This record gives sequence, C-alpha cells and structure tokens, in this order.
Amino acid sequence: MDSPAEIRAVIVDDEPLAREGIRMLLAEDPEIAIAAECGDGPGALDVIRRLRPDLVFLDVQIPEMNGFEVMASLPPDELPAVIFVTAFDRYALRAFEVHALDYLLKPFDDDRFHDALRRAKSHLRLSRMSDLSQRLLSLLQSYGDPAAAAPARARASGSEPPPAGAGADGGYLRRLAIKDGCRVVFLSIDEIDWIEAADYYVQIHAGERSYLHRETMHSVEAKLDPARFVRIHRSAIVNRDRIKELRTQGRRETVVVLAGGAELKVARSHREKLSALR
Repeated sequence: MDSPAEIRAVIVDDEPLAREGIRMLLAEDPEIAIAAECGDGPGALDVIRRLRPDLVFLDVQIPEMNGFEVMASLPPDELPAVIFVTAFDRYALRAFEVHALDYLLKPFDDDRFHDALRRAKSHLRLSRMSDLSQRLLSLLQSYGDPAAAAPARARASGSEPPPAGAGADGGYLRRLAIKDGCRVVFLSIDEIDWIEAADYYVQIHAGERSYLHRETMHSVEAKLDPARFVRIHRSAIVNRDRIKELRTQGRRETVVVLAGGAELKVARSHREKLSALR
C-alpha cells in the first residue's frame, strides 16, 4: 500500500539513459513514487496536467517545447516543484527566476542529486503543512463553531505561532526554508533583522548569522507583511521592530540604525514609508 505522505515524481528527459539514471537514484528513496516518465515537451505538459505530480525532474532542452515553455503553459496552481536537469549551465539564472527548486548540471554525482532531492522534500513538507492548516481552518469554520475555529484563526492572523513546519498563513510568509550547505534551516520571520539584495539571491541577516537565500528581492518582498517589513532601498528591506534610530546626515541623507548595530541608508524615494515611525 502506498504511503499517504509519498512524493509523486515525474521524470522528463529526451535521453533514455538520463531517465534511467534518475529513476535508479529515486528508487533508493522509499518516500518517492515515480508517477510517469516522458521525453518531450507536449508529453510532459499532458502528464503534469493529468497526474498533478508533486515533483518534476525537468530537462531544459527537450523536443517541441523546452522546459521553460512547459512551465509557462501551466497555471500557478498546477505548477509542481521543479528541479531542472540539463547539460548547459547558461540556463541557471533563468531557472531560478521561474522559482525552480534546484538546477542539476549534467554530469552530476549521487551526492549532488540527493542534496537537491532533500531540498525538494523539505519544500514539499512545508507546503503540505501549510495546506493542512488552511483545510483545518476551513473545516472548523464550515461547522460553525467559533470557539473551535478561534485557535486556527489566531494562527492564520499571526497572533499565535504557527505549528512546526508551517509555511505561509494569512497570505504572508511566516517561515523560510533556507538551504545552508548540507542542511535546511527553518527561519521564523520574527528572527530576521534585515534583507539585502545579492543579484538573483538575497542575504538574510538574523542576529549574528546571515544566510544566502535563492530568491529575488522582489519575490521576497511580495511575501512579507508590509506592516512588519519596510523597503528602504532597492537593495534593503528591514524589520520595523528592529529599527532603533533614524539619523539625518546632512540635508539629504537618512540612515536607519538597527538594534544589532547595522546602519543602512534610506533612498529618497522610500523615506515617506518611515514617517510613521517618527
């Protein structure tokens, strides 16, 4: 009998040997069930739409439609977690722009593959916990029991800490899963001091630690509660609760001083956002 928590995977590659290699690596993991394999873009699109897999290992250069075109043809609610697998490194930046979980460059070794798979499994666990919380809230509300629904509503609004592993509640991010070497760090939004742009990544500063997170500044900002985080520069977002001082230097420059001692310049176009703090 299949485990209810299994991860259903699809392998998409036009090279049979490449599909076989991934299949053999996945066979070592009891949590993974291979739902289908295919070798071209239209076939991949059909399989993903019909089977709704959790995870897809997707070659970029496949016949008729490339991997990016397959992703673009799917609505957001039908997009599975995607790990790109390709022999070409020139597509890496674009892969992360479309929020792929990882990018495996052929030929890769077993350790690199399993590292990508661990990242995907962590991502899917977080997503499932978030979905479970939302379904529980809806179920309680459908029974019309305000007392029973109150704790779930409190978690969704952020007034009560989410359960371990929760992702996003109430539309805003509550927790980040950050790949840090060979591990995944689960960082609460409350721990973040400020976020710094780093090309197609962001540097997340939390106390004495900082983490490089594979996501764009624009994407992260869209997920954060604007009542708690404020963009002060094109390359900096700060936690409002961490702001200790606002300093004016000369006539035109404002500096934010955070509780941890960091001093960050405020762009002129963003100064009005801090007026409520004065």
